[in-house]
Amino acid sequence: MMTMEMHPVTSSNVESVGHDPETNILRVVFKGGATYEYDGVPAIVAEGCWALSSAGKFLNEVVKKGGYLFRRIG
Repeated sequence: MMTMEMHPVTSSNVESVGHDPETNILRVVFKGGATYEYDGVPAIVAEGCWALSSAGKFLNEVVKKGGYLFRRIG
């Protein structure tokens, strides 16, 4: 797993998010412990996860519905 700066977020179900601008991978750590990576997420989209008041809502409405490929890594 690559090293990535993670940002704590305000959310009832997301603990932190991080983004690698070189690979456009968005990493999401959920409060239950699961970690997912989403491929092809541009930096401008990823920044919405930690810039807005609810990372979970943003993740559901923009990232998940955006059709990005994802995988569970932890």
